[in-house]
Amino acid sequence: MIFLLVTCLAALLSPSVHGVDWCYHKPECNFTTWPTIATQFCNGSKQSPINIVTASVQGNANLTSFNFTGFDDNSTFLNIVNSDGSVVANLNSSKVAVQGGDLPGLYNPTQVSIHWGNSSSSNGSEHTVDGKQYSMELQILSVHSKYNGNVSAALAANDSTGLAVFSFFIEGTQQNQTNIWVNLTSILQFISRPGAQIPILIPVTLNSLFEGVDRTKYYRYRGSLTTPTCNEVVIWTVFKQPINVNQNLINRFSTDLFLNADKTVQMTNNFRGVQPLNGRVVTSQVVNSTAPSSVATSTLSIITALLLSSLF
Repeated sequence: MIFLLVTCLAALLSPSVHGVDWCYHKPECNFTTWPTIATQFCNGSKQSPINIVTASVQGNANLTSFNFTGFDDNSTFLNIVNSDGSVVANLNSSKVAVQGGDLPGLYNPTQVSIHWGNSSSSNGSEHTVDGKQYSMELQILSVHSKYNGNVSAALAANDSTGLAVFSFFIEGTQQNQTNIWVNLTSILQFISRPGAQIPILIPVTLNSLFEGVDRTKYYRYRGSLTTPTCNEVVIWTVFKQPINVNQNLINRFSTDLFLNADKTVQMTNNFRGVQPLNGRVVTSQVVNSTAPSSVATSTLSIITALLLSSLF
């Protein structure tokens, strides 16, 4: 069962999907051409990623906290793969689940993928916030539990709630790093060629990838997969607080991974450009505007003290 799941996911992420040859690095097949070479969905009106304009984000009181199950289980990661366009870690979806946060049911994470730019010279997150592009973006693809971990079944059903993606921005820093990102990036040299994969034997959990990140604050919108065939079946959750990763570790993605077997074409800029919002609404948690500000509270305290002192 696990082998079949991994095979299915690898096929989903391959740059040849359902007979569509696509890429990130060639003019004839990069993301600007996807609407014409993968016309069924890539030219749709609910495409991802998007630029999130914070001034236009609407409050939604239903966007509560999530319940993450199995995110501390270090046996969930199966292997890590050079998928010809990204680096993908496949998960045992039967061991992990997410619900809450106004999701229409329970979702099982099946894989982790990452998008980046070109080392420190250019950023490469897929989503942007007020035009800001982060160094990288980590995405957790999850499938509604009614599909029993079968991503292809969710796509075949054309179910607008079939998939959920939980997205984390990654910010490059100069801070020293001793967490799991050091160990994970050291593996990249062993999957440098397209199609290469190795089992993940180091103890790693989903929580360790974004340790310390506030997962109660996020943006929500409806969109699509960000690679062909760009099916519009995704509920997107984009967390506001980024993961901080040392820039030298981020650089390894561009220098250690390649798009061809003879290792002459580095894997860089593997992100899709932002797509039109087309009237869609991005929502987030409701900000409590009724609470008095600290300045107002201090002023009220001073006035109260002065009034009381005048009485004595």
